[in-house]
Amino acid sequence: MSASHDDHGSTPAAWTAVTILLIGMTISGVALWFAKPAAFWAGMVVCAVGLVVGKVMQSMGYGQRASTARDS
Repeated sequence: MSASHDDHGSTPAAWTAVTILLIGMTISGVALWFAKPAAFWAGMVVCAVGLVVGKVMQSMGYGQRASTARDS
């Protein structure tokens, strides 16, 4: 294994996507507990938004570079 990893994916795009996904999953989990299907699906929509935001931020240069991801 190489010890030359600088960020391990710790990028603004990754942190933003994970934070939004955690919020969405929390909403969905609480909705399951209280049997609220509309709130569950709202949480799933928040999760989908998190994925899109992360990908857009990555394409804007806030994510891990492709050459860094291939270097192992």
